[in-house]
Amino acid sequence: MSEDYYEILGVSRDASEKEIRSAYRKLSRKLHPDIAGAESEEEYKKVTVAYETLSNPTKRQAYDMGGSGGPGMGGPFGFGDIFETFFSAAGATQGPVPRGRRGQDTLKIIEVDLATIVFGSTEEFIIDTAVRCPTCDGSCCKPGTSPRTCSGCNGSGSVRQVQRSLLGNIMTTSPCPTCGGHGTIIDDPCEECSGEGRVRSKRPISIDIPAGIDHGTRIRMSNQGEAGPGGGPAGDLYVEVRERPHPVFTRVGDDLTATLTIPMTAAALGTTVKLETLDGDQEIEVPAGSQPLDEITLDGLGVGRLHRRGRGKLRIKLRVETPTSLSSEQKELLEQLAHLRGEDAIEVKHSSAGGFFANLRDKFSNL
Repeated sequence: MSEDYYEILGVSRDASEKEIRSAYRKLSRKLHPDIAGAESEEEYKKVTVAYETLSNPTKRQAYDMGGSGGPGMGGPFGFGDIFETFFSAAGATQGPVPRGRRGQDTLKIIEVDLATIVFGSTEEFIIDTAVRCPTCDGSCCKPGTSPRTCSGCNGSGSVRQVQRSLLGNIMTTSPCPTCGGHGTIIDDPCEECSGEGRVRSKRPISIDIPAGIDHGTRIRMSNQGEAGPGGGPAGDLYVEVRERPHPVFTRVGDDLTATLTIPMTAAALGTTVKLETLDGDQEIEVPAGSQPLDEITLDGLGVGRLHRRGRGKLRIKLRVETPTSLSSEQKELLEQLAHLRGEDAIEVKHSSAGGFFANLRDKFSNL
């Protein structure tokens, strides 16, 4: 049966580190072989082993939970060494946990006008996010100070616990509760960031918007997102581009569409119209006899193509405006035109083969 280390040192089981150290000093002076003689050597060794176990928080915790704490520690059935080695390896950590962690990704939505979509542009905006603390540069410590090694785990970031079982002592490893698994403790945290290593701030961002980008596309900017705590790397910034509606033009793929309203006489006689486009003023030739919804196409005045050269088309749909109020002279002239074209007396007949609308269609198809 193993020795009781508390009894060897003559202290209670809830003795403080100071009490244990004081008891050891008294006994070591009394039992040291150079003072008490060679016959006290074995007893002196017991006192030393007891002190080395109880003065170390980790060893003392393991001893209090059933381990012997000294060399050859084992359980009541003699299998302790085997199971301690197995479970210690199974629960071992990979060392202290770094304070620095990667920052979160950030999403920023920007609206751009149609000209930016057509030609491409460089856009600038402001984001409000976490940046590395300028005072401590992410170290989390007050300038001039540094973290100290945790006494609870001696810098390992983890502590071992022993549990007794029918098969012997089972040792497990868990993060140190004193330092949170970091292995170090910051006694003087940076006042600027409260020991986090980062602060909230606004900063400008510049991004290139390529011509032809689709509405809702997200552009990834690596390491431009939120700064990580403890000096960790920054996350990524995702910029979602949204197209602002244009009062005249509508985008359809690589093309632009617009509606041009012309009077009835211009549609019949033909005309030239000056149209303001994203490339400046353009003269549009409207051929004589143009009909409603006819389309005039201008090559190379559409949207820049994202993955290939060139630009799309500008498609102009005609809208023919019919006058709603006429002067007597205008009415007379239109009546003369209708008479000359044989349109002044449209006979309306009802029949089983289509009725009014069929007759009206046939009448106009013969003009």
